[in-house]
Amino acid sequence: MSGSRPAFPASAQRLKVVMAQLDFLVGDIPGNTDKVIEAAHRAWRDHQADVVVFPELCLTGYPPEDLLLRPSLDLRVQEALERLQGAGLEPTLIIGVPLRDGGLLYNAAVVLERGVITGRYFKRFPPNYQVFDEKRYFAEGRDTFLTTIRGIPVGITVCEDIWKDGPVEDCAAAGARLLLNLNASPYDTDKQARRKALLERKSRENAISIVYVNLVGGQDELVFDGGSMVYDHSGALRVEAPQFREGLYPVEFLCEHHCQPISQPLPEPLSLEAGVYQALVTGVRDYVNKNGFRSVVLGLSGGIDSAVTLAVAVDALGKERVRAVMMPFRYTSSMSLEDAEAEARALGVQYDVFSIEPMYDAFMATLAEPFQGTTPDTTEENLQARLRGVLLMSLSNKFGSLVLTTGNKSEMAVGYSTLYGDMAGGFDVLKDVPKTLVFRLARYRNTLSPVIPERVITRPPSAELAPGQKDEDSLPSYDILDRILNLYVERDFSAEAIIAEGFERKDVERVIRLVDVNEYKRRQAPIGVRITERGFGKDRRYPITNGWKSGK
Repeated sequence: MSGSRPAFPASAQRLKVVMAQLDFLVGDIPGNTDKVIEAAHRAWRDHQADVVVFPELCLTGYPPEDLLLRPSLDLRVQEALERLQGAGLEPTLIIGVPLRDGGLLYNAAVVLERGVITGRYFKRFPPNYQVFDEKRYFAEGRDTFLTTIRGIPVGITVCEDIWKDGPVEDCAAAGARLLLNLNASPYDTDKQARRKALLERKSRENAISIVYVNLVGGQDELVFDGGSMVYDHSGALRVEAPQFREGLYPVEFLCEHHCQPISQPLPEPLSLEAGVYQALVTGVRDYVNKNGFRSVVLGLSGGIDSAVTLAVAVDALGKERVRAVMMPFRYTSSMSLEDAEAEARALGVQYDVFSIEPMYDAFMATLAEPFQGTTPDTTEENLQARLRGVLLMSLSNKFGSLVLTTGNKSEMAVGYSTLYGDMAGGFDVLKDVPKTLVFRLARYRNTLSPVIPERVITRPPSAELAPGQKDEDSLPSYDILDRILNLYVERDFSAEAIIAEGFERKDVERVIRLVDVNEYKRRQAPIGVRITERGFGKDRRYPITNGWKSGK
Protein backbone atom coordinates (compact mmCIF):
# COMPACT_ATOMS: atom_id res chain seq x y z
CA MET A 1 0.00 0.00 0.00
CA SER A 2 1.02 3.61 -0.37
CA GLY A 3 1.27 5.62 2.84
CA SER A 4 1.59 9.31 3.65
CA ARG A 5 5.02 10.89 3.83
CA PRO A 6 6.43 10.35 7.33
CA ALA A 7 8.28 12.96 9.35
CA PHE A 8 12.05 12.53 9.46
CA PRO A 9 14.66 14.15 11.66
CA ALA A 10 16.90 16.78 10.08
CA SER A 11 19.85 14.43 10.52
CA ALA A 12 18.41 11.90 8.07
CA GLN A 13 20.60 11.30 5.02
CA ARG A 14 18.87 11.70 1.64
CA LEU A 15 19.58 9.26 -1.16
CA LYS A 16 18.06 9.54 -4.64
CA VAL A 17 17.88 6.20 -6.47
CA VAL A 18 16.74 5.93 -10.10
CA MET A 19 15.38 2.62 -11.34
CA ALA A 20 16.41 2.27 -15.00
CA GLN A 21 13.60 0.06 -16.30
CA LEU A 22 14.86 -0.23 -19.87
CA ASP A 23 14.71 -2.46 -22.95
CA PHE A 24 18.07 -3.79 -24.17
CA LEU A 25 18.97 -5.69 -27.36
CA VAL A 26 20.64 -9.05 -26.77
CA GLY A 27 24.17 -9.12 -28.16
CA ASP A 28 24.40 -5.41 -28.95
CA ILE A 29 27.00 -4.58 -26.32
CA PRO A 30 28.03 -1.22 -27.90
CA GLY A 31 24.39 -0.14 -28.33
CA ASN A 32 23.48 -1.24 -24.83
CA THR A 33 26.46 0.67 -23.48
CA ASP A 34 25.24 3.78 -25.29
CA LYS A 35 21.84 3.27 -23.67
CA VAL A 36 23.38 3.02 -20.19
CA ILE A 37 25.40 6.20 -20.73
CA GLU A 38 22.40 8.13 -22.06
CA ALA A 39 20.22 6.93 -19.17
CA ALA A 40 22.86 7.90 -16.61
CA HIS A 41 23.12 11.41 -18.06
CA ARG A 42 19.32 11.78 -18.03
CA ALA A 43 19.07 10.44 -14.49
CA TRP A 44 21.54 13.11 -13.35
CA ARG A 45 20.05 15.94 -15.42
CA ASP A 46 16.38 15.25 -14.70
CA HIS A 47 16.45 13.65 -11.26
CA GLN A 48 19.83 14.53 -9.66
CA ALA A 49 20.34 10.81 -9.07
CA ASP A 50 22.87 9.60 -6.55
CA VAL A 51 22.68 6.06 -7.90
CA VAL A 52 21.18 4.50 -11.04
CA VAL A 53 20.29 0.80 -10.91
CA PHE A 54 20.11 -1.11 -14.20
CA PRO A 55 18.66 -4.57 -14.92
CA GLU A 56 20.53 -7.86 -14.81
CA LEU A 57 23.05 -8.40 -17.64
CA CYS A 58 22.01 -5.11 -19.24
CA LEU A 59 25.26 -4.79 -21.21
CA THR A 60 24.64 -8.05 -23.10
CA GLY A 61 20.86 -8.12 -22.90
CA TYR A 62 19.04 -11.10 -21.40
CA PRO A 63 19.23 -13.97 -22.02
CA PRO A 64 22.42 -13.89 -24.09
CA GLU A 65 22.46 -17.69 -24.31
CA ASP A 66 25.42 -19.11 -26.25
CA LEU A 67 26.73 -15.65 -27.11
CA LEU A 68 28.33 -16.06 -23.68
CA LEU A 69 30.47 -18.82 -25.19
CA ARG A 70 31.92 -16.61 -27.93
CA PRO A 71 35.69 -16.17 -27.58
CA SER A 72 35.44 -12.37 -27.95
CA LEU A 73 32.93 -11.93 -25.11
CA ASP A 74 35.49 -10.86 -22.51
CA LEU A 75 37.09 -8.34 -24.86
CA ARG A 76 33.76 -6.80 -25.80
CA VAL A 77 32.67 -6.53 -22.17
CA GLN A 78 35.99 -4.97 -21.18
CA GLU A 79 35.69 -2.39 -23.96
CA ALA A 80 32.19 -1.52 -22.75
CA LEU A 81 33.33 -1.09 -19.16
CA GLU A 82 36.21 1.13 -20.28
CA ARG A 83 33.76 3.29 -22.23
CA LEU A 84 31.58 3.64 -19.17
CA GLN A 85 34.58 4.54 -17.03
CA GLY A 86 35.55 7.29 -19.45
CA ALA A 87 32.05 8.71 -20.00
CA GLY A 88 32.18 11.29 -17.19
CA LEU A 89 29.05 10.00 -15.44
CA GLU A 90 28.02 11.74 -12.24
CA PRO A 91 25.81 9.17 -10.47
CA THR A 92 27.00 5.87 -9.09
CA LEU A 93 25.94 3.10 -11.49
CA ILE A 94 24.98 -0.47 -10.65
CA ILE A 95 25.28 -2.41 -13.91
CA GLY A 96 24.54 -6.03 -14.83
CA VAL A 97 27.36 -7.66 -16.81
CA PRO A 98 29.00 -11.07 -17.38
CA LEU A 99 32.47 -11.07 -15.79
CA ARG A 100 35.23 -13.65 -15.80
CA ASP A 101 37.26 -14.26 -12.66
CA GLY A 102 39.77 -17.04 -12.08
CA GLY A 103 38.80 -18.66 -15.38
CA LEU A 104 35.10 -18.81 -14.46
CA LEU A 105 32.28 -16.70 -15.86
CA TYR A 106 29.87 -15.03 -13.45
CA ASN A 107 26.57 -13.19 -13.76
CA ALA A 108 27.75 -10.03 -12.05
CA ALA A 109 26.75 -6.60 -10.83
CA VAL A 110 29.41 -3.90 -11.09
CA VAL A 111 29.55 -0.68 -9.07
CA LEU A 112 30.92 2.25 -11.07
CA GLU A 113 31.64 5.52 -9.27
CA ARG A 114 32.98 8.52 -11.19
CA GLY A 115 34.93 6.43 -13.65
CA VAL A 116 36.19 3.83 -11.17
CA ILE A 117 34.91 0.29 -10.65
CA THR A 118 34.68 0.18 -6.87
CA GLY A 119 33.11 -3.24 -6.45
CA ARG A 120 31.57 -6.26 -8.07
CA TYR A 121 29.13 -8.89 -6.94
CA PHE A 122 28.74 -12.40 -8.39
CA LYS A 123 25.22 -13.88 -8.47
CA ARG A 124 25.03 -16.73 -5.99
CA PHE A 125 22.08 -18.68 -7.40
CA PRO A 126 22.12 -18.99 -11.22
CA PRO A 127 18.67 -20.52 -11.98
CA ASN A 128 18.27 -23.73 -13.94
CA TYR A 129 14.54 -24.36 -14.38
CA GLN A 130 11.68 -23.39 -16.69
CA VAL A 131 13.19 -21.02 -19.29
CA PHE A 132 16.43 -20.53 -17.36
CA ASP A 133 19.64 -22.46 -17.96
CA GLU A 134 22.22 -20.17 -16.42
CA LYS A 135 24.29 -23.04 -15.00
CA ARG A 136 25.27 -23.83 -18.58
CA TYR A 137 27.25 -20.60 -18.54
CA PHE A 138 27.77 -19.18 -15.06
CA ALA A 139 29.59 -20.28 -11.93
CA GLU A 140 28.01 -19.66 -8.53
CA GLY A 141 29.17 -16.67 -6.52
CA ARG A 142 29.99 -17.21 -2.86
CA ASP A 143 30.28 -13.83 -1.20
CA THR A 144 27.99 -11.20 0.26
CA PHE A 145 28.64 -7.72 -1.10
CA LEU A 146 28.08 -4.32 0.49
CA THR A 147 29.10 -0.93 -0.83
CA THR A 148 28.78 2.54 0.67
CA ILE A 149 26.86 5.22 -1.23
CA ARG A 150 26.80 8.69 0.35
CA GLY A 151 27.76 7.10 3.64
CA ILE A 152 24.92 4.54 3.54
CA PRO A 153 25.69 0.78 3.56
CA VAL A 154 23.97 -0.78 0.55
CA GLY A 155 23.75 -4.47 -0.33
CA ILE A 156 23.52 -5.82 -3.88
CA THR A 157 21.96 -9.04 -5.17
CA VAL A 158 20.97 -10.31 -8.62
CA CYS A 159 17.53 -11.69 -9.53
CA GLU A 160 17.28 -15.32 -8.33
CA ASP A 161 19.30 -14.47 -5.21
CA ILE A 162 16.25 -12.78 -3.72
CA TRP A 163 14.11 -15.89 -4.20
CA LYS A 164 16.50 -18.05 -2.17
CA ASP A 165 17.38 -18.03 1.50
CA GLY A 166 20.78 -16.49 2.21
CA PRO A 167 21.68 -13.46 0.09
CA VAL A 168 19.14 -10.97 1.49
CA GLU A 169 19.59 -12.26 5.01
CA ASP A 170 23.38 -12.03 4.73
CA CYS A 171 23.25 -8.44 3.45
CA ALA A 172 20.96 -7.42 6.33
CA ALA A 173 23.17 -9.17 8.88
CA ALA A 174 26.23 -7.41 7.46
CA GLY A 175 24.60 -4.04 8.17
CA ALA A 176 23.01 -3.05 4.85
CA ARG A 177 20.20 -0.54 5.26
CA LEU A 178 19.14 -0.77 1.64
CA LEU A 179 19.19 -3.67 -0.83
CA LEU A 180 19.46 -3.19 -4.61
CA ASN A 181 18.28 -6.19 -6.64
CA LEU A 182 18.96 -6.35 -10.41
CA ASN A 183 16.50 -8.47 -12.41
CA ALA A 184 15.66 -9.96 -15.77
CA SER A 185 12.43 -11.60 -14.65
CA PRO A 186 10.12 -12.66 -17.50
CA TYR A 187 6.38 -12.15 -17.46
CA ASP A 188 3.74 -14.73 -16.84
CA THR A 189 0.14 -14.23 -15.83
CA ASP A 190 0.76 -14.47 -12.07
CA LYS A 191 4.36 -13.25 -11.86
CA GLN A 192 3.90 -9.75 -10.46
CA ALA A 193 1.72 -11.05 -7.64
CA ARG A 194 4.36 -13.65 -6.73
CA ARG A 195 7.09 -11.02 -6.81
CA LYS A 196 5.11 -8.76 -4.50
CA ALA A 197 4.46 -11.54 -2.00
CA LEU A 198 8.17 -12.37 -1.98
CA LEU A 199 9.38 -8.79 -1.60
CA GLU A 200 6.86 -8.06 1.15
CA ARG A 201 8.12 -11.04 3.13
CA LYS A 202 11.84 -10.52 2.50
CA SER A 203 11.81 -6.82 3.35
CA ARG A 204 9.71 -7.32 6.49
CA GLU A 205 11.59 -10.36 7.84
CA ASN A 206 14.97 -8.70 7.31
CA ALA A 207 13.90 -5.14 8.24
CA ILE A 208 15.51 -3.79 5.08
CA SER A 209 14.17 -1.68 2.22
CA ILE A 210 14.47 -3.37 -1.18
CA VAL A 211 14.77 -1.77 -4.62
CA TYR A 212 13.72 -4.32 -7.25
CA VAL A 213 14.68 -3.19 -10.78
CA ASN A 214 13.40 -5.30 -13.67
CA LEU A 215 14.07 -5.49 -17.39
CA VAL A 216 11.33 -4.55 -19.86
CA GLY A 217 10.82 -5.62 -23.48
CA GLY A 218 10.60 -8.72 -25.68
CA GLN A 219 13.33 -11.24 -26.48
CA ASP A 220 12.29 -14.07 -28.78
CA GLU A 221 9.56 -15.92 -26.85
CA LEU A 222 10.18 -14.12 -23.56
CA VAL A 223 8.60 -10.84 -22.51
CA PHE A 224 9.96 -8.83 -19.59
CA ASP A 225 7.31 -6.67 -18.00
CA GLY A 226 9.27 -4.27 -15.79
CA GLY A 227 7.06 -3.52 -12.82
CA SER A 228 10.08 -2.37 -10.80
CA MET A 229 9.25 -1.83 -7.13
CA VAL A 230 10.41 -0.50 -3.79
CA TYR A 231 9.39 -2.05 -0.46
CA ASP A 232 10.28 -0.45 2.85
CA HIS A 233 11.72 -2.23 5.88
CA SER A 234 8.24 -2.94 7.27
CA GLY A 235 7.17 -4.84 4.16
CA ALA A 236 5.04 -2.05 2.64
CA LEU A 237 5.01 -1.36 -1.10
CA ARG A 238 5.91 2.32 -1.49
CA VAL A 239 6.80 2.71 -5.19
CA GLU A 240 5.87 0.70 -8.28
CA ALA A 241 6.79 1.46 -11.89
CA PRO A 242 4.22 0.68 -14.60
CA GLN A 243 4.49 -2.70 -16.27
CA PHE A 244 5.54 -2.88 -19.92
CA ARG A 245 6.77 0.72 -19.99
CA GLU A 246 10.35 1.87 -20.39
CA GLY A 247 11.48 4.71 -18.21
CA LEU A 248 13.66 6.13 -15.48
CA TYR A 249 11.79 5.97 -12.19
CA PRO A 250 13.27 8.02 -9.31
CA VAL A 251 12.83 7.16 -5.64
CA GLU A 252 13.99 9.30 -2.75
CA PHE A 253 15.12 7.65 0.48
CA LEU A 254 15.57 9.25 3.89
CA CYS A 255 18.08 7.15 5.76
CA GLU A 256 18.78 7.13 9.48
CA HIS A 257 18.23 3.85 11.34
CA HIS A 258 16.49 2.57 8.20
CA CYS A 259 16.30 3.82 4.63
CA GLN A 260 12.67 4.86 4.21
CA PRO A 261 11.43 5.45 0.64
CA ILE A 262 9.10 8.39 0.16
CA SER A 263 5.83 6.91 -1.06
CA GLN A 264 4.45 7.58 -4.53
CA PRO A 265 0.99 6.90 -5.99
CA LEU A 266 0.82 3.29 -7.16
CA PRO A 267 -0.44 2.29 -10.60
CA GLU A 268 -3.72 0.41 -10.88
CA PRO A 269 -3.08 -3.35 -11.04
CA LEU A 270 -3.53 -4.79 -14.51
CA SER A 271 -6.35 -7.25 -15.05
CA LEU A 272 -5.37 -10.67 -16.38
CA GLU A 273 -6.58 -9.72 -19.85
CA ALA A 274 -4.85 -6.34 -19.85
CA GLY A 275 -1.56 -7.87 -18.71
CA VAL A 276 -1.62 -10.64 -21.30
CA TYR A 277 -2.62 -8.24 -24.06
CA GLN A 278 0.20 -5.84 -23.21
CA ALA A 279 2.64 -8.77 -23.11
CA LEU A 280 1.55 -9.84 -26.60
CA VAL A 281 1.89 -6.30 -27.95
CA THR A 282 5.34 -5.94 -26.39
CA GLY A 283 6.48 -9.31 -27.72
CA VAL A 284 5.33 -8.61 -31.27
CA ARG A 285 6.71 -5.07 -31.34
CA ASP A 286 10.17 -6.05 -30.14
CA TYR A 287 10.44 -9.21 -32.25
CA VAL A 288 9.53 -7.34 -35.42
CA ASN A 289 11.57 -4.22 -34.73
CA LYS A 290 14.67 -5.84 -33.23
CA ASN A 291 14.88 -8.25 -36.17
CA GLY A 292 14.54 -5.48 -38.73
CA PHE A 293 11.24 -6.37 -40.39
CA ARG A 294 9.48 -3.48 -42.12
CA SER A 295 6.00 -4.93 -41.79
CA VAL A 296 3.91 -8.01 -41.03
CA VAL A 297 1.32 -9.97 -42.98
CA LEU A 298 -1.25 -12.45 -41.72
CA GLY A 299 -4.14 -14.51 -42.95
CA LEU A 300 -7.45 -13.05 -41.79
CA SER A 301 -10.10 -15.78 -41.74
CA GLY A 302 -13.02 -14.07 -40.07
CA GLY A 303 -12.39 -16.20 -36.97
CA ILE A 304 -11.46 -15.09 -33.49
CA ASP A 305 -7.77 -16.10 -33.48
CA SER A 306 -6.83 -14.07 -36.54
CA ALA A 307 -9.00 -11.19 -35.33
CA VAL A 308 -7.11 -10.95 -32.03
CA THR A 309 -3.77 -11.41 -33.80
CA LEU A 310 -4.59 -8.55 -36.17
CA ALA A 311 -5.54 -6.24 -33.30
CA VAL A 312 -2.32 -7.04 -31.43
CA ALA A 313 -0.24 -6.44 -34.56
CA VAL A 314 -1.82 -3.04 -35.20
CA ASP A 315 -1.44 -1.99 -31.57
CA ALA A 316 2.20 -3.10 -31.64
CA LEU A 317 3.28 -1.67 -34.99
CA GLY A 318 0.68 0.75 -36.31
CA LYS A 319 -1.79 0.09 -39.11
CA GLU A 320 0.64 1.19 -41.84
CA ARG A 321 2.91 -1.79 -41.14
CA VAL A 322 0.22 -4.49 -41.12
CA ARG A 323 -1.32 -6.31 -44.09
CA ALA A 324 -4.28 -8.69 -43.77
CA VAL A 325 -5.14 -11.25 -46.43
CA MET A 326 -8.42 -13.17 -46.74
CA MET A 327 -7.95 -16.37 -48.78
CA PRO A 328 -11.45 -17.81 -49.29
CA PHE A 329 -12.43 -21.22 -50.59
CA ARG A 330 -15.77 -22.81 -51.42
CA TYR A 331 -16.32 -23.64 -47.74
CA THR A 332 -15.69 -20.09 -46.54
CA SER A 333 -18.96 -18.63 -45.29
CA SER A 334 -20.27 -15.22 -46.28
CA MET A 335 -20.22 -14.40 -42.57
CA SER A 336 -16.46 -14.98 -42.46
CA LEU A 337 -15.92 -12.79 -45.52
CA GLU A 338 -18.00 -10.00 -44.02
CA ASP A 339 -16.38 -10.19 -40.59
CA ALA A 340 -12.82 -10.29 -41.91
CA GLU A 341 -13.45 -7.19 -44.01
CA ALA A 342 -15.10 -5.45 -41.04
CA GLU A 343 -12.06 -6.16 -38.84
CA ALA A 344 -9.62 -4.91 -41.46
CA ARG A 345 -11.62 -1.75 -42.07
CA ALA A 346 -12.01 -1.05 -38.34
CA LEU A 347 -8.25 -1.26 -37.84
CA GLY A 348 -7.39 0.54 -41.07
CA VAL A 349 -4.93 -2.01 -42.48
CA GLN A 350 -4.23 -2.95 -46.07
CA TYR A 351 -6.67 -5.71 -46.92
CA ASP A 352 -6.58 -8.14 -49.85
CA VAL A 353 -8.79 -11.03 -50.95
CA PHE A 354 -7.08 -13.83 -52.93
CA SER A 355 -9.16 -16.93 -53.65
CA ILE A 356 -7.32 -20.25 -53.37
CA GLU A 357 -9.93 -22.03 -55.52
CA PRO A 358 -7.97 -21.95 -58.84
CA MET A 359 -4.77 -23.19 -57.14
CA TYR A 360 -6.65 -25.96 -55.34
CA ASP A 361 -8.23 -27.14 -58.58
CA ALA A 362 -4.81 -27.17 -60.28
CA PHE A 363 -3.30 -29.25 -57.48
CA MET A 364 -6.19 -31.69 -57.46
CA ALA A 365 -5.95 -32.10 -61.24
CA THR A 366 -2.29 -33.00 -60.86
CA LEU A 367 -3.07 -35.41 -58.02
CA ALA A 368 -6.08 -36.98 -59.75
CA GLU A 369 -4.16 -40.06 -60.93
CA PRO A 370 -2.34 -40.93 -57.68
CA PHE A 371 -5.50 -40.20 -55.66
CA GLN A 372 -7.71 -42.32 -57.91
CA GLY A 373 -9.86 -44.73 -55.92
CA THR A 374 -9.41 -42.86 -52.61
CA THR A 375 -11.99 -40.86 -50.72
CA PRO A 376 -11.51 -37.24 -49.61
CA ASP A 377 -10.10 -36.86 -46.08
CA THR A 378 -7.83 -34.47 -44.16
CA THR A 379 -5.42 -34.52 -47.11
CA GLU A 380 -7.69 -32.22 -49.08
CA GLU A 381 -8.31 -30.06 -46.00
CA ASN A 382 -4.59 -29.70 -45.38
CA LEU A 383 -4.02 -28.75 -49.00
CA GLN A 384 -6.24 -25.72 -48.49
CA ALA A 385 -4.20 -24.62 -45.49
CA ARG A 386 -0.92 -25.20 -47.34
CA LEU A 387 -2.02 -23.12 -50.31
CA ARG A 388 -2.73 -20.26 -47.92
CA GLY A 389 0.71 -20.72 -46.38
CA VAL A 390 2.35 -20.51 -49.82
CA LEU A 391 0.52 -17.27 -50.60
CA LEU A 392 1.52 -15.64 -47.31
CA MET A 393 5.15 -16.76 -47.60
CA SER A 394 5.29 -15.39 -51.15
CA LEU A 395 4.10 -12.00 -49.92
CA SER A 396 6.67 -12.23 -47.15
CA ASN A 397 9.52 -12.93 -49.55
CA LYS A 398 8.52 -10.23 -52.02
CA PHE A 399 7.88 -7.41 -49.56
CA GLY A 400 10.07 -8.29 -46.57
CA SER A 401 7.09 -8.80 -44.29
CA LEU A 402 7.13 -11.19 -41.36
CA VAL A 403 4.28 -13.71 -41.50
CA LEU A 404 2.36 -13.83 -38.23
CA THR A 405 0.68 -17.17 -37.65
CA THR A 406 -2.53 -17.28 -35.66
CA GLY A 407 -2.63 -20.66 -33.89
CA ASN A 408 -3.42 -20.70 -30.17
CA LYS A 409 -2.01 -22.89 -27.39
CA SER A 410 -4.99 -25.25 -27.38
CA GLU A 411 -4.50 -25.99 -31.08
CA MET A 412 -0.73 -26.31 -30.74
CA ALA A 413 -1.19 -28.75 -27.88
CA VAL A 414 -3.39 -31.23 -29.75
CA GLY A 415 -2.00 -30.71 -33.25
CA TYR A 416 -5.12 -29.00 -34.59
CA SER A 417 -3.01 -27.27 -37.22
CA THR A 418 -1.34 -28.00 -40.54
CA LEU A 419 2.41 -28.25 -40.99
CA TYR A 420 3.53 -25.95 -43.83
CA GLY A 421 0.01 -24.53 -43.87
CA ASP A 422 -1.44 -22.38 -41.09
CA MET A 423 1.80 -23.10 -39.18
CA ALA A 424 3.90 -21.47 -41.93
CA GLY A 425 5.33 -18.20 -40.69
CA GLY A 426 7.85 -16.55 -38.44
CA PHE A 427 6.04 -15.64 -35.21
CA ASP A 428 2.93 -17.03 -33.55
CA VAL A 429 1.32 -14.30 -31.47
CA LEU A 430 -1.10 -16.59 -29.61
CA LYS A 431 1.17 -19.63 -29.27
CA ASP A 432 0.91 -19.69 -25.47
CA VAL A 433 -2.66 -18.36 -25.19
CA PRO A 434 -5.37 -20.99 -24.53
CA LYS A 435 -8.47 -20.69 -26.70
CA THR A 436 -10.71 -19.73 -23.78
CA LEU A 437 -8.37 -16.84 -23.01
CA VAL A 438 -8.41 -15.76 -26.67
CA PHE A 439 -12.14 -15.09 -26.29
CA ARG A 440 -11.49 -13.02 -23.16
CA LEU A 441 -8.78 -11.04 -24.97
CA ALA A 442 -11.19 -10.27 -27.80
CA ARG A 443 -13.72 -8.85 -25.37
CA TYR A 444 -10.99 -6.90 -23.56
CA ARG A 445 -9.72 -5.38 -26.82
CA ASN A 446 -13.23 -4.29 -27.72
CA THR A 447 -13.42 -2.31 -24.47
CA LEU A 448 -10.57 -0.12 -25.81
CA SER A 449 -12.35 0.37 -29.16
CA PRO A 450 -14.75 -2.01 -30.90
CA VAL A 451 -12.78 -3.71 -33.69
CA ILE A 452 -13.91 -7.36 -33.49
CA PRO A 453 -17.51 -8.08 -34.54
CA GLU A 454 -19.62 -9.61 -31.78
CA ARG A 455 -20.55 -12.67 -33.81
CA VAL A 456 -16.84 -13.51 -34.27
CA ILE A 457 -16.73 -13.92 -30.49
CA THR A 458 -20.04 -15.74 -30.08
CA ARG A 459 -20.25 -18.13 -33.03
CA PRO A 460 -18.79 -21.68 -32.75
CA PRO A 461 -15.14 -21.76 -33.91
CA SER A 462 -14.47 -23.48 -37.25
CA ALA A 463 -11.48 -24.03 -39.52
CA GLU A 464 -13.93 -24.00 -42.48
CA LEU A 465 -11.98 -26.70 -44.31
CA ALA A 466 -15.07 -28.86 -44.87
CA PRO A 467 -18.82 -28.23 -45.13
CA GLY A 468 -20.43 -27.39 -41.76
CA GLN A 469 -17.19 -28.04 -39.88
CA LYS A 470 -16.83 -27.00 -36.23
CA ASP A 471 -13.77 -27.34 -33.99
CA GLU A 472 -15.76 -29.24 -31.38
CA ASP A 473 -16.55 -31.96 -33.95
CA SER A 474 -12.93 -33.05 -33.51
CA LEU A 475 -12.16 -31.84 -29.98
CA PRO A 476 -13.86 -31.61 -26.58
CA SER A 477 -15.37 -28.21 -25.81
CA TYR A 478 -12.61 -25.65 -25.34
CA ASP A 479 -13.61 -25.12 -21.73
CA ILE A 480 -12.95 -28.80 -20.99
CA LEU A 481 -9.95 -29.03 -23.31
CA ASP A 482 -8.15 -26.07 -21.78
CA ARG A 483 -8.64 -27.34 -18.24
CA ILE A 484 -7.26 -30.77 -19.17
CA LEU A 485 -4.33 -29.16 -20.99
CA ASN A 486 -3.55 -26.95 -18.01
CA LEU A 487 -3.35 -29.98 -15.73
CA TYR A 488 -1.32 -32.10 -18.15
CA VAL A 489 0.99 -29.59 -19.83
CA GLU A 490 1.51 -26.92 -17.18
CA ARG A 491 1.05 -28.88 -13.96
CA ASP A 492 2.32 -32.36 -14.96
CA PHE A 493 -0.76 -34.27 -13.77
CA SER A 494 -0.96 -37.88 -14.92
CA ALA A 495 -3.98 -39.17 -16.82
CA GLU A 496 -5.36 -40.86 -13.71
CA ALA A 497 -4.87 -37.70 -11.63
CA ILE A 498 -6.76 -35.65 -14.23
CA ILE A 499 -9.60 -38.16 -14.32
CA ALA A 500 -9.74 -37.96 -10.52
CA GLU A 501 -10.42 -34.23 -10.93
CA GLY A 502 -13.77 -35.11 -12.49
CA PHE A 503 -13.07 -35.33 -16.23
CA GLU A 504 -14.34 -38.09 -18.51
CA ARG A 505 -11.76 -40.82 -19.08
CA LYS A 506 -12.35 -40.84 -22.84
CA ASP A 507 -11.71 -37.08 -23.05
CA VAL A 508 -8.58 -37.24 -20.92
CA GLU A 509 -7.02 -40.18 -22.74
CA ARG A 510 -7.83 -38.67 -26.12
CA VAL A 511 -6.38 -35.26 -25.27
CA ILE A 512 -3.21 -36.67 -23.72
CA ARG A 513 -2.65 -38.91 -26.73
CA LEU A 514 -3.03 -35.92 -29.06
CA VAL A 515 -0.57 -33.86 -27.02
CA ASP A 516 1.99 -36.66 -27.00
CA VAL A 517 1.85 -37.60 -30.68
CA ASN A 518 2.01 -34.00 -31.91
CA GLU A 519 5.36 -33.08 -30.39
CA TYR A 520 6.87 -33.37 -33.88
CA LYS A 521 4.58 -30.58 -35.10
CA ARG A 522 5.41 -28.25 -32.23
CA ARG A 523 9.12 -28.66 -32.89
CA GLN A 524 8.54 -27.19 -36.34
CA ALA A 525 6.23 -24.40 -35.23
CA PRO A 526 7.33 -20.75 -35.12
CA ILE A 527 8.15 -19.26 -31.76
CA GLY A 528 5.63 -17.06 -29.99
CA VAL A 529 5.09 -14.98 -26.88
CA ARG A 530 5.25 -16.93 -23.60
CA ILE A 531 2.58 -15.82 -21.11
CA THR A 532 2.14 -18.90 -18.89
CA GLU A 533 4.51 -20.64 -16.51
CA ARG A 534 5.05 -23.39 -19.09
CA GLY A 535 4.83 -22.68 -22.77
CA PHE A 536 5.70 -24.85 -25.76
CA GLY A 537 9.31 -23.76 -26.20
CA LYS A 538 12.15 -23.46 -23.72
CA ASP A 539 9.88 -24.60 -20.88
CA ARG A 540 8.87 -27.99 -22.24
CA ARG A 541 11.42 -30.20 -24.00
CA TYR A 542 9.88 -33.61 -24.67
CA PRO A 543 11.48 -36.19 -26.99
CA ILE A 544 9.67 -36.74 -30.27
CA THR A 545 10.71 -40.38 -30.45
CA ASN A 546 9.90 -42.11 -27.17
CA GLY A 547 8.12 -45.09 -25.64
CA TRP A 548 6.64 -43.39 -22.58
CA LYS A 549 3.08 -44.53 -21.93
CA SER A 550 0.73 -42.02 -20.33
CA GLY A 551 -1.42 -43.11 -17.44
CA LYS A 552 -0.04 -43.17 -13.92
